[in-house]
Amino acid sequence: MSGPKYSRVCLKVSGEALAGGTGHGIDNAVLAAVVGELAAAAALGVQLAVVVGGGNIIRGIAASAQGADRATADYMGMLGTVINSLALQEALEKRGIPARVLSAIRMDAVAEPYIRRRAIRHLEKGRIVILAAGTGRPFFSTDTAAALRAAEIDCQVVLKATKVDGVYSADPLVDPAARRYETLTHQQVLQQGLRVMDATAASLCMENNIPIIVFNLFTPDNLLKVVTGRKVGTIISSA
Repeated sequence: MSGPKYSRVCLKVSGEALAGGTGHGIDNAVLAAVVGELAAAAALGVQLAVVVGGGNIIRGIAASAQGADRATADYMGMLGTVINSLALQEALEKRGIPARVLSAIRMDAVAEPYIRRRAIRHLEKGRIVILAAGTGRPFFSTDTAAALRAAEIDCQVVLKATKVDGVYSADPLVDPAARRYETLTHQQVLQQGLRVMDATAASLCMENNIPIIVFNLFTPDNLLKVVTGRKVGTIISSA
C-alpha cells in the first residue's frame, strides 16, 4: 500500500448513511464499517476531521416544513449531530482509536467546545476529531460546516461520503441513463445545480481552492484508496 496523498482531510458523513436501511437511528453494522474505514486511513498517518450529519434523527428543514420555526428546527438538527458524534467517538475508542468530539454549541458535559487551534492540536497528536453541531448557527447545512471547518483547519480536501460511487447527471436509482462524472469543477457544480453539496459549501470550497471528492464510503477500502490518491468517485476541483 502506497503512502497517503493527503495528510489532513475533512470527511463528511451524512446522518442518513449511519441509519443504514432502516432510515432512522444508528445501524451498528454501518457504524462498525465506518470505523473500520477510518481506522485504516488513520493507520497510514492521515489526520482525520469528521463532520457528521443528523438526518437519521431529525432534519431541520423537514421539521421546518412541518411547521416548526426554522431556527429552532435547525438547532434541533444540530443536537442530532451531537448524538451521532458521540456514538462514533464511542465506537472508535472501543477499537482503541483516540477520538475527540468538538461541538460548535457548548455542551461541556459531553463534548469539548470547537476551538480552531484545539482541533488542529488534536489532529497533530493523531486523534480523530469529530466536529459536531454543524456551524453552530441555523440556516447552514452540515455540508457547509464541512467546507468551513476544512478551510479553518487547513484540510487539503473535503471527502463527501455517500451511498453512490460519485456524482451523476441525474439520480442513478431513478434514471438508468444517468451519467457518472469522473471530474468536475466547482463552477460546473454551481452552474448545473448538481446535488453534490449545497451552493454555500461548494462556493466556500471554490473560494479556498479546496477539492471535493465524492465517493461511496461503504465499498470496502474506498477511503483508503481516496487518501492514497487512487481514482475513486468524482473529483471536483478548481482546475
